[in-house]
Amino acid sequence: MRIPVGRTAWVRARKLAAHPRGRAVAAVAAGALVALAFPEPSLWWFAYVALVPWMLLVRTAPTGRRAAVEGWLGGLGFMVAMHHWLIPSLHVFLVVLAALLGLMWAPWGWLVWSSLSGTPSPARAAASLAVVPSGWLMIELARSWQGLGGPWGLLGASQWEVAPALRLASLGGVWLVSLLVLTVNTAVTVLVAVPRARTAAVGGGLVCVLTTTAVWIWLPQPEQAGRSRIAIVQPGVVDGMGSAERRFARSEELTRELAGQDIDLVVWGESSVGADLRERPDLAARLAVLSRSLGAEVLVNVDARREDPSGRTGIYKSSVLVGPQGPTGDSYDKMRLVPFGEYIPARGLLGWATSVGKAAGEDRLRGSRPVVMALPGEKADGLRIGPLVCFESAFPDMSRRLTRDGAQLLIAQSSTSSFQGSWAPEQHASLAALRAAESGRPMVHATLTGVSAVYGAGGTRVGGLLSTDSSTSAVYDVPLARGTTLYVRFGDWPVYAALAVLAALCAARGARSFRRPAPGLAVPPVRTAHESAVRPVR
Repeated sequence: MRIPVGRTAWVRARKLAAHPRGRAVAAVAAGALVALAFPEPSLWWFAYVALVPWMLLVRTAPTGRRAAVEGWLGGLGFMVAMHHWLIPSLHVFLVVLAALLGLMWAPWGWLVWSSLSGTPSPARAAASLAVVPSGWLMIELARSWQGLGGPWGLLGASQWEVAPALRLASLGGVWLVSLLVLTVNTAVTVLVAVPRARTAAVGGGLVCVLTTTAVWIWLPQPEQAGRSRIAIVQPGVVDGMGSAERRFARSEELTRELAGQDIDLVVWGESSVGADLRERPDLAARLAVLSRSLGAEVLVNVDARREDPSGRTGIYKSSVLVGPQGPTGDSYDKMRLVPFGEYIPARGLLGWATSVGKAAGEDRLRGSRPVVMALPGEKADGLRIGPLVCFESAFPDMSRRLTRDGAQLLIAQSSTSSFQGSWAPEQHASLAALRAAESGRPMVHATLTGVSAVYGAGGTRVGGLLSTDSSTSAVYDVPLARGTTLYVRFGDWPVYAALAVLAALCAARGARSFRRPAPGLAVPPVRTAHESAVRPVR
């Protein structure tokens, strides 16, 4: 009897999946799949099932230890896929970093296994709908620490184009959106793998849908409070000797073309000025001329060595506001630096990374505080702006702090020129939509080389994108907003809720272990007099 070819392939696939090496490969691939939900593919709908293959694999692990290993391997696959555009800069060191950071998914793998392995009861399956998403959120919280790379690739960020998800972000930030996506993934996993608990899975899915619908209806929209005309200047890719001077000249040329368009503010991208304006008064004077010709301030970004008031000398990245008379004195120094790109954590231990890639040869210096700048002049009507630099737009707490400090418009000055042709520019630009929705404030994402974009207070895009092949300027009529979102008011409460869920799980398991007699100390059953009198027939 001949076995059909299709069935033979299926049998081989099952044997491969049963082998430890086959399972390891499958875990890495399953983790990598998740990256498809983010830009540039931006398959936002895929996020709601992207974790299902990984979870189905982990729940069938023979032991909890093996499940933890497969959690780690899946985390490694996810980190490499999510940051693959760093390979030209970090080479093999990216895999080393991904392997280290992937360890954070090992406890989550064990958590999935302990919640869904075997044939879980309906109660255990229902509990997994809260426990498994809470465990994932702890990973997102941990890696949001700047020293571990920052919150790039939070699962909720994949929903940057989805209006109901953006509304959820105004309630609980990107954290609440991540919980929603994880809950749906867990419910689908239960639906597929645990037939006796399908009612719980369907119920959990319905709760998610009904909750999102209720939030959509109940949460108020940002209240419009006037408009402001903001221009973005994107000079495009400028390489070779003297690139800083030629980039400045191109930005200057594009800015002049904006004359007569009644602009309130012009925004240049990150590292748009390559010298300290105090050391180069000629550059400061040229910027002042531009400001006078437009009747608007110019927000530039200076990437240069300077001495600060405390006497430290080093390279800072600074947002500097320039008016008709030159720099106004309002400036912000970047606080959160890109690991390996702008500094090397534990340089004494990891400094060898400079020999295998384009890691920072010198650590840049950090700013000490966020800054809200008020635009002078009657035309701008005292518009208060909150600047961020580069990947600081990935941190929800930074835009929240600026909003609480009175910012009416958030501005991120960025440059992804090293990663043209990759997914990085689109990923970076998408983060501004989440920050705008969380804060209830419009956000401008201005870059040197694209993608540049503007988002309204609800996270919806204003005007068109400036793509990575554009050298141009554009003016956006940005609606401002007033009021405070619940996320700005209450902060990261979904994180604390997830911590409470995990604490309750630990308490319940601890209580169960306490009630269970320890091995070797079991109390022998007490026999009645009748049972003692009756002896078995031998």
